[in-house]
Amino acid sequence: MEDIPLLDTTPSYHPKRPVNLILLFLLMIGIGGAIGATTNAVNGRVSEAYFRNVMAWDFEGIGIAAIFQGLFEGLIYGFILGMIFTIGFAIITRKKAAWDFAKKQVNKIIFTIYTSWITGGLIAILLAFTLPEMYDNAFIGVPEASLPRAAYAWVGGSIWGAMFGGLFAVIYGLMRTHHEWKKMIRKI
Repeated sequence: MEDIPLLDTTPSYHPKRPVNLILLFLLMIGIGGAIGATTNAVNGRVSEAYFRNVMAWDFEGIGIAAIFQGLFEGLIYGFILGMIFTIGFAIITRKKAAWDFAKKQVNKIIFTIYTSWITGGLIAILLAFTLPEMYDNAFIGVPEASLPRAAYAWVGGSIWGAMFGGLFAVIYGLMRTHHEWKKMIRKI
C-alpha cells in the first residue's frame, strides 16, 4: 500500500464518502416532500376552486388535502430528481465531497425551486389576463371574476413552475456543482 503524505490535501487523497451520498439522496426526497407540502399549503388557501375543478375534489378541508397531495407528489419528485442529482453529484465529485459542499449545492436547488414556483404563478396570472381565451381553453373551469381568476391562475402556474423548476434546478445544480468542484480542486 502506498504511503499517503499527511500534508497532501489534493482531492485524489480524500477518502470516498458514500454515507454522504446516502444522506444527500434522503435529504433530496425529504426536501421534495417539504416543498410540495409548503407550496400546496399556500396554494390550497389561495384557490380551493382550482383543486375542486382540476382534482375533482368535492369535500370539506380541501386546504388540508392539498398539503397532503403536495407532500405525496413532492416525495415522488424528490425521489426521482434526488436520484438524478445524487448520481450526478457522485460522478462529479468522485464520491469525495464533504457534507458542507453537498449542503451548499442543495440550498441552491431549494432556492431555485421556490423561485420557479413564484415565477410560474406570476406568469400564469399574466397569461390569464393578457390571453384570456387561450388560458380558458387550456385550463378547466377558470373563474370569470378577476380575483378568483388570478388566484386560480396562480395555483396552476405555480405548480407547473415548481415542477419544471425542480428539473431545471437539478440540471443547473449539477452544472454549478461541476463548476464549483473544479474551482475548489484548483485551489487545493
